[in-house]
Amino acid sequence: MQKVINVVALLSGLVSFSILGGGAYLYVQKDALIESATKAATEAATEAVVGALPGLVGGLMPSMPELPGATGGAIPALPGAGAAVPGAGVPGVPSATGSVLPF
Repeated sequence: MQKVINVVALLSGLVSFSILGGGAYLYVQKDALIESATKAATEAATEAVVGALPGLVGGLMPSMPELPGATGGAIPALPGAGAAVPGAGVPGVPSATGSVLPF
């Protein structure tokens, strides 16, 4: 009977030490485990979306437009507008600035 009790006690100690060792391993490796799980989940989700929408993902991407060889001014000049007075002769554009506000 004593041998059975000794075996049970030995197994209990081994289980306790293995739980402590496993917990310490997980604590030390938690950042790497989280990173690898996140990477695997992201890759799986991306593959699932691409697999579910095979022609839609690549077909809807617009092509890059060509850049023009030459450009004009930043603000085009309005016909009949004087360069010295902003908005002169343009309907809807006030000819006064500063403290002369309509409200």
